[in-house]
Amino acid sequence: MSVKESVLRVLEERRGSFVSGEDLAATLGVSRSAVWKAVKSLETEGHSVTAVTNKGYCLDTESDILSQEGIRPWLLPKYQQLPITIHKRTGSTNDDAKALAVAGAVHGTMVLAEEQTAGKGRLGRSFYSPKSSGIYLSVVLRPELLFTDAVLITTAAAVAVCRAIEEMTDQTPEIKWVNDVFVDGRKVCGILCEAVSGFESGRVECVVVGIGINVSASEFPEEIRSVAGSLFEENPGFSRNRFAAAVANHLFTLSETMTDRSFLEEYRSRSMILGKPIRFLEKGVWYDAVAVAVDDAGGLVVETAAGRRTLSSGEVSVRPV
Repeated sequence: MSVKESVLRVLEERRGSFVSGEDLAATLGVSRSAVWKAVKSLETEGHSVTAVTNKGYCLDTESDILSQEGIRPWLLPKYQQLPITIHKRTGSTNDDAKALAVAGAVHGTMVLAEEQTAGKGRLGRSFYSPKSSGIYLSVVLRPELLFTDAVLITTAAAVAVCRAIEEMTDQTPEIKWVNDVFVDGRKVCGILCEAVSGFESGRVECVVVGIGINVSASEFPEEIRSVAGSLFEENPGFSRNRFAAAVANHLFTLSETMTDRSFLEEYRSRSMILGKPIRFLEKGVWYDAVAVAVDDAGGLVVETAAGRRTLSSGEVSVRPV
């Protein structure tokens, strides 16, 4: 770890508090001049560091640049050494994570970006990913699930995001089956899971979970303006690093017990469609139905004019009453 990275880690751990240059130099075993140069380099990269004579350096609470050093202190101890890659700008974190997975990336490998130019949504759609206003996170999981249970990964990720939102904010999120998280009637998060291997074995040996959360985006393209929203209208006053770590902590914890399906009751309780009239898209045709239940495989049980059936994938919208 470079001096700059080491200084950032200490400042992140003490965010909002002053640390003297002398203490930093002693802790890291470097000169005070090296600390000063590291701080100047961090400021050049956009970190907001306040320097006060006889007090030292303080990473401002509203400084909000994604970094490994900012995420690791907030991860649970058993996850703090997992690989983390952060891009200032990339096409798609899911594509980046898939490349790492094919190369043998371990379970829990994370890829984040400040901005995506080709963010991916479900059904071939794009995910709007403006600079420095969201969390664009992809995680490599090796869950060893049967393909028939693959939808559990998406449902677990939705629960993880909801838990993180409630941990970090005073807002109450809801889930629209299977992969969207809403707050106050607006979509604030989309989830895309892509299997990387396992077709021959019949098991999901490796999957990339892509999670996009609108934290403070204020403007959206016209085609999604009617449904998309953000958790906050401006900087929320907390670190996106901490928020990303909260999402990862809950996702990793749920992945360890995914097959016992205990989280599904929470998923059901957070549903915004159960018991309501809906429409679902199948082979290019929309059908009217009522959402009845979420089964133990994560499938959506619906009641149609032709009878009851279970959806394992697809697009669903709430039908106006």
